[in-house]
Amino acid sequence: MPKPSSFLASKGFKPFPFQKQTWAAYRKGMSGLLHAPTGQGKTMAVYLAPLVDSISSPDKCAILWITPLRALAADTLRALREAQSFYNPKLSSEARTDDTSAAVRAKLRKRLPHTLVTTPESLSLMLTHADMREKLTGLRCVIVDEWHELLGTKRGVQTELCLARLRTWFPNLRTWALSATLGNLEEARDTVAPENAATISATIKKKILIETIIPKEIRRFPWAGHIGTSLAPQVVEKIANARTTLLFTNTRSQTEIWFQELLSLRPEWASQLAMHHGSLDRTERDRAENGLREGSLRCVVATSSLDLGVDFSPVDQVIQVGSPKGVARLLQRAGRSGHQPGADSRILGVPTNALELIEFAAARQAAGAKQIESRRPLLKPLDLLVQHLVTCAIGTPFRADEMLAEIRSTYSYRNLSEDEWQWALTFITKGGKALSAYPRYQKAQIDKNGFYYIADKRLITQHRLSIGTITSDSHVSLRFANGHTLGSVEESFISKIKPGANLIFSGRHLSLVRIRGKIATVKPAKKKNSGRIAIWGGSKMPLSTELAHAFSDLINLSGKATVPPELRSVRPILKIQKEWSHLPDDQALLIEHAHSREGEHLFIYPFGGRLVHEGLAALLAFRLSKENRQTITTTQNDYGFSLTARRNLPLAEDVLREALSPENLLDDLLECMNTAELARRQFREIARISGLILQPMPGRRQTNTQRELQSSATLLYEVLQRYDPENLLLAQSEREILEKQLELTRLSNSLHKISKQEFILRETEKLTPFAFPLWADRLSATLSPLDASSRLEAMLQELNGAT
Repeated sequence: MPKPSSFLASKGFKPFPFQKQTWAAYRKGMSGLLHAPTGQGKTMAVYLAPLVDSISSPDKCAILWITPLRALAADTLRALREAQSFYNPKLSSEARTDDTSAAVRAKLRKRLPHTLVTTPESLSLMLTHADMREKLTGLRCVIVDEWHELLGTKRGVQTELCLARLRTWFPNLRTWALSATLGNLEEARDTVAPENAATISATIKKKILIETIIPKEIRRFPWAGHIGTSLAPQVVEKIANARTTLLFTNTRSQTEIWFQELLSLRPEWASQLAMHHGSLDRTERDRAENGLREGSLRCVVATSSLDLGVDFSPVDQVIQVGSPKGVARLLQRAGRSGHQPGADSRILGVPTNALELIEFAAARQAAGAKQIESRRPLLKPLDLLVQHLVTCAIGTPFRADEMLAEIRSTYSYRNLSEDEWQWALTFITKGGKALSAYPRYQKAQIDKNGFYYIADKRLITQHRLSIGTITSDSHVSLRFANGHTLGSVEESFISKIKPGANLIFSGRHLSLVRIRGKIATVKPAKKKNSGRIAIWGGSKMPLSTELAHAFSDLINLSGKATVPPELRSVRPILKIQKEWSHLPDDQALLIEHAHSREGEHLFIYPFGGRLVHEGLAALLAFRLSKENRQTITTTQNDYGFSLTARRNLPLAEDVLREALSPENLLDDLLECMNTAELARRQFREIARISGLILQPMPGRRQTNTQRELQSSATLLYEVLQRYDPENLLLAQSEREILEKQLELTRLSNSLHKISKQEFILRETEKLTPFAFPLWADRLSATLSPLDASSRLEAMLQELNGAT
């Protein structure tokens, strides 16, 4: 039998020790997790051993490769096919994702290739076909790529459930996961591999150079986004001096903005610039990916759609616009450059406000100290469980006791209770207590031998259309009159644009012709100096605990002789903060009290991240307002939060300690936050995943009037609240909103930490540099843009006059 190392030798490479370890573990029949830097040969480490093990079976599907992003599929296929052709030209590989053409999908339904690259959603869909077990009889190994991207999400749990099904079918199946940036390796391994699995970490030290563009002038009172695209000329210089650059932003809208900015500064680069984000049509994304591989593009502006392991060897520079908010994310993006063994990775940070300079320096410091974020596994999402049970019942009918053992073999559902299991079975057979009278919710039946099965062909088709966990605002396709598709925008955005008005999408200036159904017809705009840039919903990423701690450590070193250049540049800001108040950190709690035209303000800096501060602000405002019955408004950012009232905000430690107590946290949060409305919104996602709301049949429009219950999440939520208040999906929606919206666990930890901290109380005559961004954010949220801008400039003049 040929050796796995033979392929590497044919390319002039010697295997790394971690590759040899992985091959040896596979030969012993082991599963496991491989953790290694980006671009160091992880793919061949996990693929070559099962490939060599199965080269004599070209007619059977021996390997499944699960990828979190469809953008990875083409590049993964290219690498796998090269290895296949070396060992046995008769071996085949193909991809099955949302981008796969109808012709290839039809081909795959007849016969699976030796290696199939797919996504969690597509794998779930495969399980709904009765012949899938037979087609996979030659399966030897499942490889999950970029596991850190899936871990802690419902897509990750969906992968766990699919793996459990495959292991039930094939007990000797080996599963391997790949990850480049994770802090909790053992826990990550346990979620994807069975007991006694291996954890293999590469000892290779890949050099990552993290630098920052420092503005020539920095305002001493910064606020979010005040630098904006002002650094674009310096960014253009950096791009001009590199071979190929990948410029990352944190949002799709920011991608569109920066593409336009680069194009306006260097119009001669029109054919050398491209854009990449998830809402672009596949042809647009393919152009960007192919241009990066070939080195024909000077720069691609992208979101996280290009974060992961695509091999773009020509990329020698990565630029990150805005703080990445996490150490792992910065390292992941940096790894897109120098994507080959022995090469250095370089990333250049571009701050959008002055305090982000510190965040970039802190990320570099934390990365050097290997303070990498962990991804906590998601536990027992019941909406996904019932979706999976229906999936399995469609494909291969099951017995309840056997399926329970299979479900409990996963990490996520290992502690699934008997009551929760019985609820899930009742849900798929009767729809639960409140919906049992409606046939459309009675999906599964039980035959005389105790097997759960589904016979309704209409329900089967609808379920297949609804498989998955990704939910978002309804999308509208953007097309030219000739049928060429550009991509999609959210319905909430395009519905605000009138026919004849201009918009900017995919780097193009467009004019809206009309909207019919889910299609918006556009044409090239005559004037290219106006138009609304497409925006998408989504919350801002919160600062991670690890980066917040590194930020805190760093600012207190600002007075030292030797400090990072980013810190030197913001010394004037930190100097004013220290003179007027105190330098905040995460060891003690700084609380400032100030007055302005709007009234009194409390500024509090726990360094807990945006989402935690949202909950802390609401909680503190609620508890304080119970005493004096006044209206208190709140604002938050990653460093702290503010409370504003007309009068009587206390700067008394005993009062504030009591108001920030962790006692009765959950009850007070449920009372002070609009959790009923938040949970109602979250229920829409849960209702879709659990199958309470199904996609309409192809070619049919979903009606708004039905004799049965409306396919409306709001109505369903109200029905369940009234007639089935113990329904576990209601509890899940509340639990998810607390974790998703407020990061309840992290919030609770913050309150317990605060209860043990020293309080530093400061009465300030002026807004300090750390308070000013919170004040400015509140201004933007409560005043018109013109009034906010005028008030902002007036305050800046006042503050600058005081320094």
